[in-house]
Amino acid sequence: MKVRDKNAVTYTPVIALFAMAALMALATSWAAFGRIVPIQSIEWFIAIAMCLLALQKLKDVDSFATMFLNYDLLAKRWVPYGAIYPYAEGVAGVLMLAGALMWVSIPIALFIGTVGAVSVFKAVYIDKRELKCACVGGDSKVPLGFVSLSENLMMVGMAIWMLVKPMGLAH
Repeated sequence: MKVRDKNAVTYTPVIALFAMAALMALATSWAAFGRIVPIQSIEWFIAIAMCLLALQKLKDVDSFATMFLNYDLLAKRWVPYGAIYPYAEGVAGVLMLAGALMWVSIPIALFIGTVGAVSVFKAVYIDKRELKCACVGGDSKVPLGFVSLSENLMMVGMAIWMLVKPMGLAH
């Protein structure tokens, strides 16, 4: 058998996390409704993914915050943001999963998702930097790029969806 280089770039942690989030969302839909409800499953998938991503960051907040400083525009200007981010992501994810206190979760997800998306886009696509993503924690070997951008855009999309959903625009 071939031994994998422990320093090699890999998407495995992110793929595993998103696959588990998807399966959990589908299982939750099945448990709640006795069938798969696509829109609800997508909402739960994003909320669960946010919670799981926050959990990965919370394993070692200092390590995450240090890695996050390499590319996040707000963390570079205000260092405590790197330590606040995992908690904010977790709170937004849990509240979205519960469908509660949307006046808290929507602004948090919209804010951190937008700042994150702009930061990743600038670092990867404008500055052409090759960095590791802090998305699954500070010891990640996941490259910063499309996956990181997608994670942030999912948060923004979920926040916007939750804003328009009560207005009846999301049907």
